[in-house]
Amino acid sequence: MTTSSATAADFADLATFNALPRVGSPALSPDGSRLVAVVSELAPDGKTWQGALWEIDPKGEGAPRRLTSATKGESSPAFAPDGSLLFLSSRPDPQATDKDKPGKDKTALWLLPAAGEAREVYRPAGGVEKFAVAADSGTLLLSATAHPTAAFGEEDATKRKAREDSGITAILHEGYPIRYWDSDIGPAYRRALTTGPVTADSGRVDAADVRDLTPDARSTIEDIIAISPDGRWALYSEQVPVSPAYGDRYNLRLAATDGSSNRVLADEPDHSFVGGAFTPDSTAVIAVRVVDSTADSPWFGTLVRIDVATGETTDLTPDFPEEPASPVVSPDGSAVYFTSSHRGHQPVWRLDLASGDVTRLTARGAYTDVIVSPDSTTVYAMGGAVDHPPTPVRLDATAVEQEPVRLPAPGTVSSLPGTLTEIETTVADGRTVRAWLVLPEGASADRPAPLLLWVHGGPVMSWNNWSWRWNWWLMAARGYAVLLPDPALSTGYGHDFVKAGWGRWGAEPYTDLMAITDVAERRDDIDNSRTAAMGGSFGGYMANWIATQTTRFRAIVTHASLWHLDAFTGSTDGSFYWIREMGDPLTQPDRVKANSPHLYVANIETPMLVIHGDKDYRVPIGEGQRLYFDLLRHGVNAKFLYYPTENHWILTPGNSRIWYETIFAFLAEHVLAEDWKRPELL
Repeated sequence: MTTSSATAADFADLATFNALPRVGSPALSPDGSRLVAVVSELAPDGKTWQGALWEIDPKGEGAPRRLTSATKGESSPAFAPDGSLLFLSSRPDPQATDKDKPGKDKTALWLLPAAGEAREVYRPAGGVEKFAVAADSGTLLLSATAHPTAAFGEEDATKRKAREDSGITAILHEGYPIRYWDSDIGPAYRRALTTGPVTADSGRVDAADVRDLTPDARSTIEDIIAISPDGRWALYSEQVPVSPAYGDRYNLRLAATDGSSNRVLADEPDHSFVGGAFTPDSTAVIAVRVVDSTADSPWFGTLVRIDVATGETTDLTPDFPEEPASPVVSPDGSAVYFTSSHRGHQPVWRLDLASGDVTRLTARGAYTDVIVSPDSTTVYAMGGAVDHPPTPVRLDATAVEQEPVRLPAPGTVSSLPGTLTEIETTVADGRTVRAWLVLPEGASADRPAPLLLWVHGGPVMSWNNWSWRWNWWLMAARGYAVLLPDPALSTGYGHDFVKAGWGRWGAEPYTDLMAITDVAERRDDIDNSRTAAMGGSFGGYMANWIATQTTRFRAIVTHASLWHLDAFTGSTDGSFYWIREMGDPLTQPDRVKANSPHLYVANIETPMLVIHGDKDYRVPIGEGQRLYFDLLRHGVNAKFLYYPTENHWILTPGNSRIWYETIFAFLAEHVLAEDWKRPELL
């Protein structure tokens, strides 16, 4: 793999695009001198993407260099206090003994010293899901799964083998949910574990030294979140059942890492607590407190400080109009850095803990994985934008609305097959609806481009960052202008903007989309006689709804889409979330019926391409099957691209390539009036 930047030509060929490196998960060493990130590239057989650890120069002076190479790939780097690099990998351990074999195919914790080869340090029978390192003490907090009736460790391994030997795959559920995205929940459930420091000089972690902080857990642990710098406290979130229909909310629990105590740290009715970071002195936690959604109002979050000793909670951002996420406390304890969607961007924000002032550090772009340097003067992050993939960047810790310094790394793009602009309009209720507009090279009044309206998923999200999965620049490389709007329900425009479309998917979100499409079509560089619409998940729902409401588009592509809302309510993996938003079909049938596209199938005249994965538990395959059948029996020109092995997303390189090829062919037939050309390998 080369580290040269991608160019516009790379978007014209899907094989070349698939081979472009993708960067993420940065980690900074304790002294601030080393920055390591995961770079994913095509595996040698071209069937998967696999990660490797690369070192990036924080100063931006040296060239990036590869640190690891394994057929199974690596992920989740984090530094121990002694400078050793810890990471996760399911690569085989060449020094494994018979004792280690129960988990031989599972993800293990590995250590790469400053000098020498990587070695495996811990591989439980079910593998390691996630880990965190105490900044000062080096104590480890891990999550791993165990059978609900077995103690973690040897008893769990024995239970797993007994099920396997007996050919048992059945799971008995006594609660809800029963699955999540594309994975079944159970029979093993998450545990929070701690163990002593792992250093360059220590050996493999002994199972006897691993402490289970949650031995009575039965699918109640949502996530491990953080370990205090001094290594005394482990923070994790726990599901709190509310009702079978309403679902769960989440509290925060604080467990002593020596096993001496485990208590609720934060729990409020009608609220959930997500994320969290300890202050440097380990006396408080900064987290996001979310007002839970109801059928009448969306959720909304604020940053809070929670005192470890007393549990006292203080709201830190009562007047901030957006939703803070992923708080990080500076090592000197003076500030909290967080991100939040804002008008097509996702800035880094700085909250001064002394004054309460919130300032915006970045002028444009979208940022994730924020890290503050040990001296609290510099911020590192993954910085991307609608027109650039995320790569490591450096920021001044206090400068306002600055442009980031992009560090030399794989995955940069030097040119694109088009340009990016913004458009907006004012809708009937006075809200301003804006959108990104991607224009292909050469688009002009003399050569207007066909238009593709692309509706985002979520629905509570925004078009504000690059997407490798759904990449609009591939469309631009084939001559399409792409409209990326943020209709009602989108983030970054205040709470009322989300509320405008809450429970009203077929109303304001739809009219917003049509209004901003009108603006795009009035441009002289857009050919308003050749337009199409597409979307996935919520965007797929909107594609379906659009098909029932208008014939203005020549073609519609719908991916992983909701169609029959009553049936969807009980089959999705998170039915209670849906009921909170759209209402219960049993008690609010009129509300559900008013927004269910299947009731209006007789109105559809536009050719449609339906795409769905069989392993999609969020929008189950039945939605796509019913949609396709309904279209055919009503005489609609339709095709169904079905993926037996994919989930809500199309994650493998070959299937991703076919996804694009099929869409290109479908749009070419109906928008460009070309002959249908079936993708070669379908």
